[in-house]
Amino acid sequence: MPSTNTFASYGSVTKAFHWLTALLILTALPLGWIASDLAHAIYDPTIPTTEDDIAWAARLFSVHKTVGVTIFFVALARILWAVTQTKPGLLNAENKPEAFAAETVHWMLYASLVLVPLTGWLHHAAAEGFAPILWPFGQNLPFIPKSAYLAELTASLHWLFIWVLVGSLTLHILGALKHHVVDKDSTLRRMLPGSSEAPEPPAQHHSMVPAFAALAAWAAVLAGGWGLGVFSDHSAASTDTAELAEVQSDWQVQDGTLSITITQLGSPVTGAFADWTAAITFDDPTAHGPAGSVDVTIAIGSLSLGTVTDQAMGADFFDSGQFPTASFSADLFKTDTGYEARGPLTIRDKTLDAVLPFTLEIQDGTATMAGALELDRLDFGVGASMPAEDSLAFAVTVAVELTATRGE
Repeated sequence: MPSTNTFASYGSVTKAFHWLTALLILTALPLGWIASDLAHAIYDPTIPTTEDDIAWAARLFSVHKTVGVTIFFVALARILWAVTQTKPGLLNAENKPEAFAAETVHWMLYASLVLVPLTGWLHHAAAEGFAPILWPFGQNLPFIPKSAYLAELTASLHWLFIWVLVGSLTLHILGALKHHVVDKDSTLRRMLPGSSEAPEPPAQHHSMVPAFAALAAWAAVLAGGWGLGVFSDHSAASTDTAELAEVQSDWQVQDGTLSITITQLGSPVTGAFADWTAAITFDDPTAHGPAGSVDVTIAIGSLSLGTVTDQAMGADFFDSGQFPTASFSADLFKTDTGYEARGPLTIRDKTLDAVLPFTLEIQDGTATMAGALELDRLDFGVGASMPAEDSLAFAVTVAVELTATRGE
């Protein structure tokens, strides 16, 4: 069997690409659907899950992503090979409507073979995910930032394009079966492994009209997705959060971030609280000793923690429905190496003493501080159903940066 195509038959390389692509697709699709169903249960705070559930879902997603990236590169190689080859003629070219439909579906299928894994890869790079691609080349992509909005957008496109792939693949299979069972021609047989006797196709001319028809179909798919609200921004936390009231403070916080970093299945996931207040009293002493106080209140429901935000709000974690706020009431001290905030930290129904070391610079009435401390989630009853670190590490890093100005 020759390796290259002729006008009457497909070569061995084209056949290998065809069946390898089919195998990869039929592997990736069920893996993705099963993993998505498991993830839905994990992210739903009303459904109890275990470490085994999370580990199993992560393994399935990792294999799904790895197969998906493989499809992307195989599809590119297949397309590059195809443009160097003679295109075998259609055996039913005289049936104009059917030939037009077949070529349009082929264009849809080729495009989806690239766009489905590409959007999935972009989503993986933009999201604070926890299921890595199983390869040594890193998990990020150049020029793709970690962005909740971009992750949401690419996830929506990935979902939409999967349905295009499934639809195109279904039509492709039905067309092949129709040729084999109804027409009883050699369309399917000439793509099977090994040599096959195929008649010479009738003379025909391939135009770009089916390609433009496929492009119009893709535009209709995007417009339909937009109309159905597929591209709506759902990246914000779904928990209803009462906005915290402003507090009286000698120092007014102008801007800042309060973030946490967890480690899930060996990968760091960083999120931030959008709503928190700090009442600060501070006078920089000339010697070591007391320097003031701070009272911090945090709206737990304002946390955005990537794809695990809803899970973090659940009863086994922050339980934001029952414990909507956390607090830190601390005295401020100047030390030999900088500054510390020392006092009780309350998360859920647990209160423990905590020490937050921080740096501080004051210039022209404007203070800039940055600090971080490490907590053990089990000390506060967070993730008690995960008493080991197989899925979720014990250590949680809390970091704060802010700029404040002295009040009049």
